[in-house]
Amino acid sequence: MSDSASRPQTDPAFEWIRSTPVASMNVEVQEYRHSATGAPHYHIAASDDQNTFLVAFRTVPRDSTGVAHILEHTALCGSRRYPVRDPFFMMTRRSLNTFMNAFTASDWTAYPFASRNRKDYDNLLSVYLDAAFHPTLDPLDFAQEGHRVEFAEPDNAESELVFKGVVFNEMKGAMSSPVSTLYQTLTEHLFPTITYHYNSGGDPAHIPDLTHEQLKAFHARHYHPSNAIFLTYGDIPAHELQARFQEQALAEFEPLGYEIRVPDEQRYEAPVAVSGHYALDGETDTRDRTHIVVGWLLGRSADPKEVLKTHLLTGVLLDNGASPLRKALETTELGSAPSPLCGLQDSPREMIFSAGVEGSNPEHAEAVEQLVLDTLKDVAENGVDPAMVEAVLHQIELQQREISGDGFPYGLQLIVHALTPAIHGGDPAEALNIDDVLLELREAIEDPEFIRSLAREQLIENRHRVRLVMEPDPELSGNRAKAEAARLTEIKAGMSEQEKREVIELAESLNRRQFQQDDPDKLPKVGLEDIPSDLPIPKGETGTIDGVPSTWFARGTNGLFYQEVVVELPELDQELSDLLPLYCDALAEVGSGGRDYLETQALQAAVTGGIGARATVRGAVDDINATRGVFVVGGKSLTRNHNHLAGLLQETFQSARFDELARLRELVAQERLHQEQSVTGSGHALAMVAASSGLSPAAALAHHWNGLAGIKRLKALDDSLDDPASLKDYAARLSQLRDTLVQAPRQFLLIGEGDARQAIETAVSQHWGRLQTSGGNAPFTPPTPAAPLGQAWTTSTQVNFCARAYPTVAPEHPDAAPLLVLAGFLRNNFLHRAIREQGGAYGGGASFDPDAGAFRFFSYRDPRLAETLNDFDRCIEWMVSETHEWRLIEEAILGVISGIDKPGSPAGEAKKAFHAALHGRTPEQRRRVRARILEVREADLKRVAETYLKPEQANTAVITSSSILAREPDLGLDVISL
Repeated sequence: MSDSASRPQTDPAFEWIRSTPVASMNVEVQEYRHSATGAPHYHIAASDDQNTFLVAFRTVPRDSTGVAHILEHTALCGSRRYPVRDPFFMMTRRSLNTFMNAFTASDWTAYPFASRNRKDYDNLLSVYLDAAFHPTLDPLDFAQEGHRVEFAEPDNAESELVFKGVVFNEMKGAMSSPVSTLYQTLTEHLFPTITYHYNSGGDPAHIPDLTHEQLKAFHARHYHPSNAIFLTYGDIPAHELQARFQEQALAEFEPLGYEIRVPDEQRYEAPVAVSGHYALDGETDTRDRTHIVVGWLLGRSADPKEVLKTHLLTGVLLDNGASPLRKALETTELGSAPSPLCGLQDSPREMIFSAGVEGSNPEHAEAVEQLVLDTLKDVAENGVDPAMVEAVLHQIELQQREISGDGFPYGLQLIVHALTPAIHGGDPAEALNIDDVLLELREAIEDPEFIRSLAREQLIENRHRVRLVMEPDPELSGNRAKAEAARLTEIKAGMSEQEKREVIELAESLNRRQFQQDDPDKLPKVGLEDIPSDLPIPKGETGTIDGVPSTWFARGTNGLFYQEVVVELPELDQELSDLLPLYCDALAEVGSGGRDYLETQALQAAVTGGIGARATVRGAVDDINATRGVFVVGGKSLTRNHNHLAGLLQETFQSARFDELARLRELVAQERLHQEQSVTGSGHALAMVAASSGLSPAAALAHHWNGLAGIKRLKALDDSLDDPASLKDYAARLSQLRDTLVQAPRQFLLIGEGDARQAIETAVSQHWGRLQTSGGNAPFTPPTPAAPLGQAWTTSTQVNFCARAYPTVAPEHPDAAPLLVLAGFLRNNFLHRAIREQGGAYGGGASFDPDAGAFRFFSYRDPRLAETLNDFDRCIEWMVSETHEWRLIEEAILGVISGIDKPGSPAGEAKKAFHAALHGRTPEQRRRVRARILEVREADLKRVAETYLKPEQANTAVITSSSILAREPDLGLDVISL
């Protein structure tokens, strides 16, 4: 605790509790409490202008109606101070935010945002505070966001009755995922009596049971300052934030008078075995499709020492291929791969550990459970190599030190990490400041008995254990659809004429509200005048190491070092080109340097923070058909391990082993399952890639390598590798690909703190100086794009993903800037309303991908198909035929600039600058496009819409199920079974 001399300034409505420096993160955690209501405020003070805010409430549903989730959506649909229909989405358009969202977890709901602009931050804070504490909760918003019944023809009471609602359809999509179903079923049985037993997102079978009155009652009980937690991060002083909290939200509240807490679960006297089913549409063969998982309920997540001990045990058991439990699960013939649920869940009040396999069969349930228990007993009796335990501690330290933030603001990551202990009565400062606990653990692991006892106490002797068998059911989706139809038929049969009129009137009222034009001046905004004049881009220093080009970026990486080897992708025949994505996936998972894969995995964990590989092909800035491809292998480590990283990268690149055939077979099976599972979560992205695949070489390659075509090809490869000769041939081709890449020209990218440069470059020279290249390779040539297409890809899903793409221009073309703005403009002002609000999809919009030369429409978890494709067409007609006010265009420009200016991590910014420049996206070019965006006007938008978005040039791809497709009119699409 800090002494009073270092006490920060505090708003009179708050009392300062303490301040805790966290040296490893260069932050200070300041704890305050609101005097009147007891609301805690944790401020993570940092020298970072990307200020972040989050307010969270403990929300503990007692059913699966999705009340907390629907409330999260509905609270953002208007509030007392901002009585407009859609303030959240309107603010996404009137802001320079670097993050805006809301989350519903199993026992909390949170509203976070981040921004680098102080005016924008203040605007968003005002809107978020009012939405959280004074939402309107209009019945029409509940009907739109949650659920409603509506006639299939909204004004015809003789047509069928249907369920609609954004969350209703979102959760249909979410529960189409076998992994989501698996996790939900496991937690249902691990927690038989408390809130985690229920689906906090909502079960589509139960969502229609929720009433508007129940929603309002849930808000009144849970959304109160006494049940709230405020967390902030950045360089704005805490007392300035507290003054806003007090003035705009807290001043009028009294203490709640009761406390909302999640109790401990009642423990089982003996392990239980349960079973369930997940939907597998369009297939009849269910062999090797069962998930078998064993799960335990562990200790409390609010105790940082308990959490780290459990993470240590989890890492020892599952961290990599050399870990005993992962090795057992990867090599067993009882399943195709370790379950995606393997690992630790530390966000509930009591943690969950689970392990098992996928790609199994129900009759293997007892054998899988015994395999897991036998492996644990072996660890408890014989221990593990002390080096393995040390390696896991090393990984925890590295994760603690790394400044991340490329996909998710760094400050928000710290806040979310601190939120779990804050929710459950723990100390967020202790959760972030783990150096002392790491020292304790480092001493504890010197005793060989430590890991053995953890395995015994937390798992072997823990009777609160569940074995879950999840079998595929090809009839499940159909049966659910029949049950839903029967329920709707029963509802309609029981309706009076007055009730039918009310359904029609609700649809009419909702339609009017969705077209309602609110006064935008009721909401705060930033304008073009608030946009920073320059785009900061880090600059590297170029040189050579033993004649090989090298670029060095000096960045504040908090003691980490990053190295990439960037190889000019050489000419490859079709077979080798097809294998390149799998080669990238396998490279760090096989042996190297004469070691087998187990030894190599152990060494990686001990001295690096991970090694990975990727291949990238992009068109030139002025010609999307003139491509350049690179292969990249890279990694990170603590700076003290820079020599180890340089050596291990060289060995991985030059001497990766592809003679461990069983390992290769495992990796392909695992990747197949991973890719298949990605479809229900990333279907919109896959559909857009498919729709764009005929428009440029890079787009065609993306579809062929990592898109739907790649998944289909991967499944065929996986099926073929059961033949030993095919497996041996596969291994030989991987070796051939390695030898080809080793001979290609390359360069180095090095990122670290300035004083480490000389030692790092010396280490790189020592390890890489001997490795010669041929230098004469012809460059990689991607395939020629196919003809314009229209495809419907069928898989197991209850919802659809729709995409349509049009050929456009390269990044440097003057029309690229208005196309970027056009995408945001159409999303904001037409597609959001038509596809999400009226159509009921979880999301929809447009994007311009200059690398692919494609303008794309998309929808996500969408109940519709033909209607959505028609909306894409109507959107273009609306754009061209209507007059559009400047305010809406300015909002679209703000959104594009916000995305361009969004900061990343120190290392991520350097990587982005390097690789962008490598493909012609130099700092000058990037700033030139940014300046053009600021000059876009309505005439530019109309011109590019008319020029490029022509019906005859449309390419369409959808992901759906065969049963949904059978109910649709003829869409004129070629049907492909995924």
